[in-house]
Amino acid sequence: MRTIEVVTPRPEWPAMYRQEAARLHAAIADLLPTLHHIGSTSVPGLAAKPVIDILIEVDDVASLDAYDDAFEALGYRVRGEYGIPGRRLFQKGAVNPTHNVHAFARGHADAVRHLAFRDYLIAHPEVAREYGALKKRVAAACNNDIQRYCDGKDAFVKEHERRAVAWWEASER
Repeated sequence: MRTIEVVTPRPEWPAMYRQEAARLHAAIADLLPTLHHIGSTSVPGLAAKPVIDILIEVDDVASLDAYDDAFEALGYRVRGEYGIPGRRLFQKGAVNPTHNVHAFARGHADAVRHLAFRDYLIAHPEVAREYGALKKRVAAACNNDIQRYCDGKDAFVKEHERRAVAWWEASER
């Protein structure tokens, strides 16, 4: 059974990202990927599920389909779009994932959303603290049900993603 646990920030998360990103980059180097550390583990001081989220941007996301064997050789399950058109999702770890890879075409709205939310939380530590407290409350009440956990954060995340994208666009990245 999957365990939903939100933990205090761990100093090893950035190094875990760098190590895995290097392995992933080497496996798909022909596609000239850009990799980013996203999700809560990428935000200093933010409580998080201990899962490293990685964003990969490539010119054509469908080109990643030819690399399914390479992802599997690195221990990932190939999940396809998994409910988000234009995405490829790869998960490492059978019951409790250790890494999630979200891949999109460069500039895809969902790639921008992930990057904007990360940078917004870093730039707005009060929002990050509020988000961390919410995640802890929801994790404690969800009875290890990932859908209940996601539903419990949904309104907060959508509102702050909307704000983050507007903030990102206003800053003329």
